[in-house]
Amino acid sequence: MSMVEINGQQIEIDEDGFIVDPAVWNEGLVSYFAKQEEVPELTEDHWKVINYLRQYFKQFGIAPMIRKLCKDTGFTLKEIYELFPSGPAKGACKLAGLPKPTGCV
Repeated sequence: MSMVEINGQQIEIDEDGFIVDPAVWNEGLVSYFAKQEEVPELTEDHWKVINYLRQYFKQFGIAPMIRKLCKDTGFTLKEIYELFPSGPAKGACKLAGLPKPTGCV
């Protein structure tokens, strides 16, 4: 585990760059992680996915399966990859401040 400073806040991240404690996530951190994941601009569609992932994680304690993410947001898998080039698990979950999914998304 290591620490990074984002907007003056010390954030603990794991070896893959995911936030260790989802409770420390805030919208100000998203731009930092977006640059890492090669997301040049955050659009309304990005936020729709990010907010969905955060809400799902808050309710169930895990990231949703990719089919559920697509069904509930209305995006195809191809569109998810267009929004988050590194994919729903690595990209979208990282921006949403979720721990690295294991077998989900």
